[in-house]
Amino acid sequence: MKILVCDPVSAKGIALLQQRPEFEVEVLPKRLSEDELLPLVKDVAALVVRSETKVSRKIIEAAPALRVVGRAGVGVDNVDVEAATERGVVVMNTPGGNTVSTAELTFTMLLSLARKVPQAYASMVDGKWDRKQFQGTELAGKTLGVLGLGRIGTEVARRAVAFGMKVVGYDPFQSETRAKGLGVQLTAELDEVYRDADFITVHMPVTEQTRGMLNAAAFAKMKPKVCIVNCARGEILVENDLIGALDSGKVAAAALDVFAVEPLPAEHPYRKHPGITLTPHLGASTREAQEKCGIEVAEVITGYLVTGEVRNAVNLPYIDAKTYEQVRPYLNLGEKLGKMLAQVTPGAADRLHITFGGKAQELPNIDPVTRAVLLGFLSEVSVKDLNNVNVRSIASTLGLTVEEKRSNEPVTFNEWLHVQVFRGEEKISSAGGTFFGSPENPRIVRLFSQPTEIVPSGVVLIVENEDRPGIVGYLGSLLGQQKVNIASMSLTRDVVGGFALTVLNLDSVPSADLIEQLRKDPNIRKLNVVKL
Repeated sequence: MKILVCDPVSAKGIALLQQRPEFEVEVLPKRLSEDELLPLVKDVAALVVRSETKVSRKIIEAAPALRVVGRAGVGVDNVDVEAATERGVVVMNTPGGNTVSTAELTFTMLLSLARKVPQAYASMVDGKWDRKQFQGTELAGKTLGVLGLGRIGTEVARRAVAFGMKVVGYDPFQSETRAKGLGVQLTAELDEVYRDADFITVHMPVTEQTRGMLNAAAFAKMKPKVCIVNCARGEILVENDLIGALDSGKVAAAALDVFAVEPLPAEHPYRKHPGITLTPHLGASTREAQEKCGIEVAEVITGYLVTGEVRNAVNLPYIDAKTYEQVRPYLNLGEKLGKMLAQVTPGAADRLHITFGGKAQELPNIDPVTRAVLLGFLSEVSVKDLNNVNVRSIASTLGLTVEEKRSNEPVTFNEWLHVQVFRGEEKISSAGGTFFGSPENPRIVRLFSQPTEIVPSGVVLIVENEDRPGIVGYLGSLLGQQKVNIASMSLTRDVVGGFALTVLNLDSVPSADLIEQLRKDPNIRKLNVVKL
C-alpha cells in the first residue's frame, strides 16, 4: 500500500510508517499544487498532510485506491471531508498532539495582552524607556470567558484557575459536573460570558453556528475594555467588526494566531493596528507538538489500514482494535443478512430496524455492524464506491432510514442479530442470524418470521410452497436433471397443509429456464435465487 507524505511531518512518524513491510512510503520534498499532485495520487492508499496541502474533491476523485487521509493536526479545513465521505475515504486527525502547545500559546497571549509585552518590546527596540505607557493589569481576580471546553479549552481553563482567575465557560456539549470539577462556572448563555468576562478566548471549531460569531453585535454585549484571544479558527471572528470595536475602545486589545485567509496578506489592516498582537499560526509549532502529531498520524493510519481500527476519524465513529475484534464476526453476519434481504424484498424499502439481542446487545459499538447490514442491503443498488465510510450517507440520500435497538429480551441463541425491512408501517421482510459453535460459523436462522438454517455463502434457493408431499422430491429431481448439487437443505412450515419454507444451499446457479418453470408452478407462491 502506497502512502504519500505531502507536508513536513516528524521524522519519527515517517519512520513508524516506513518500518511496516505493507507500506511503500513516499515523502514529497516540498508542497505541491493541486495540478502537480494529481498525477501522483492515482495509486495511493493514504495521504499524510498538515495544513499546507489542500486535499480537494479533484484530488480525491483522482485517487481510486485512496482509503484514508491523515491530518497531522486538529483542523481539517484543508480536506474536502464531504467529498472524502462520498468516496468512502476516512479522514483522521490528531487532536491530542497540539493540545498543550496551543493552550500554552493561548496563555502566552493572555499574559502578553495583560502586560503589553509586544508593545513594550517594540518601544525598547526603538530606544525608548516609557514605563507609564505600558502599565498593565494582573490576571489574578479577573474573569476569563472560555468559548469551547474541549481539550484545548480545558487546558486553558486549568491554567487560568491556577493563576487565580474566575473562569466562565460556554460549551453546549459540556456537562455541569465536569465543568465544576475543573473549577469552571458553566453557562448556557453566551451573553453571560460577554457580560462578565474581562478576557475572552475562543476554542471552538468552525461550524454554521460559530462562523462569524464574534461580530459587532457580540462586541456590543461585552464588557468595556475586554481583551480577545483567538488561537482556534480565523473564520470565527469578523475581522472588520473587530477593528471597529478596537477603534471605538470597546475592545482594549486582541491577540490572534489564526486568520480567515492564511498566510495573512501583507497589506491586511491587522498588521498595522497597535491594538492587535499577531503570530503566524503557531498553535502547534513546538518540537513536542510536531513530534506527537507526526507519531499519532502514523499510528492512526497504520491502525486503520492494517487492523481496521478507527481512531480520531472525523467522518467515521471511533473503534479501537480490541472493539474491532469483538464486532468483526458480526460484520460478516450483518452484511450477509443485508445482502439476503436486499434480494428477497419486493419493491423499495424506506426503513431498516436492526435488533441486537443476547451477547450482541453487549457490544461496545454497534455502529460498524449497522454499517455492514446497510452495505449488504445496498449492494444490489447501483452505487459507485459504496463502502462502510459512506454507506450511512448514501442510505440517507436514497431515503432509507435505520433504527437500532439493543434488546435484553430472552432469545433462543447466545448471539442474535435481527433485521426487519419496512415500507411505511408495513413489514415486508425480515431475517435473523447467529453463530453455531464459534464466531467463524455464522448462520441465518430466521427468514420471513420462520425458523430455518442457512449457511450464508454461495447460492441459496428460497422457495415458499404449498405444504404437500412430493415438493422436495420434485425440486431435487429438477435440480438433479441440470446437475445442480444441493449442499444443504432446511424445511419449515407454519401449519400442516399451509405454506412451507424450503431453503437449499446450492453449488451452482440454476438456469433461467428452470427458475421460470418453478415460478409457473401453481404450488409455489414465491421463489428467490440469492447470491451470497
